[in-house]
Amino acid sequence: MEELGKKFNTEFENIANKILETKTEKFTELNKTNLKDILDPLGEHLKDFKTKVEEVYDKESKERFSLGEKVKELSLLNQMISEDAKNLTKALKGEAKTQGNWGEMILEGILERSGLVKDREYFMEHELLDEDGKPLRSDSEGKKMRPDAVIKYPDNRSVIIDSKVSLNAFTRLIASIDVEEQKKELAAHVAAIKGHIVSLSAKGYDDYDKALDFVMLFVPSEPAYIAALQSDPDLWNFAYDKRILLLSPTNLITSLKLIVDLWKREYQNRNAIDIVERGAKLYDKFVGFVENLSDVGEHLDRAKGKYDDAFKQLSTGKDNLVLQTSKLKDLGLKNKKTLPQDMVNAAVNGDLIAN
Repeated sequence: MEELGKKFNTEFENIANKILETKTEKFTELNKTNLKDILDPLGEHLKDFKTKVEEVYDKESKERFSLGEKVKELSLLNQMISEDAKNLTKALKGEAKTQGNWGEMILEGILERSGLVKDREYFMEHELLDEDGKPLRSDSEGKKMRPDAVIKYPDNRSVIIDSKVSLNAFTRLIASIDVEEQKKELAAHVAAIKGHIVSLSAKGYDDYDKALDFVMLFVPSEPAYIAALQSDPDLWNFAYDKRILLLSPTNLITSLKLIVDLWKREYQNRNAIDIVERGAKLYDKFVGFVENLSDVGEHLDRAKGKYDDAFKQLSTGKDNLVLQTSKLKDLGLKNKKTLPQDMVNAAVNGDLIAN
């Protein structure tokens, strides 16, 4: 019994171990399967997450680089704008030469867009000459007359434009916030324009024989022009009395349109005159052709008469040339060619007629 019990215990233990081993293997396999089902999707999600992170980082890097480039471009643009503003301020505040160059630049820009042609209807920094071709000199300074611009009219006369008026006081005026200081600078601005009117009048541009009776003084800033006239309504008349027209950019553009229209009419008139001249020449040529053609007809008629007379000598009269020639053949003249028989018969009958 004791051995049988041990045997049963051993068998039971073996069976239990097998069952446990089998169950353990199944449980392990099941766990592997379950873990795989769980971990594989997690791995895929982690992979997707990594890809997304890399994409975002890459995109952010590119955008950061692009943003950096844009910031750099804006910085350069800002520097350019600042430099342009600095140059403009320098032109308005700086030396008279620099300010004059700025005024000339504005003036030339308007002239270029006016419809007039440079070096044909208008000239920049044009030296004025007298009738003998010698340079004219200003009455006040003795320098050669070289105005900022000269505009030609169709009648070969010219209008002179000066653009070197000072705007220093006006620049200080718009920069000031103090009312009393603004009044002071406005008065100085008007005084500067008046002073330039007086000095321009003293140059004696009217000595130029081709010049009109006035000179244009161009103020390159519309606000500066308006501020001066509002402060001193008599300023325009003050300039006009000295044969100077005070002009702003707007006034100048209007004046130039009138000059452009004058040139258009001039070119149209020149074309019309050219057409008339060419028409007259064509008519004269045609009359000559008709006369020559009539002469040709008369000569042809005379030639036809002479031709008929010559042909009659062949066929009319007892001793006409055809009969005389035929008789030579009858006398035994040896020849290679023979007169047409119908011509001989006609000559004999006296009815050979020139065709």
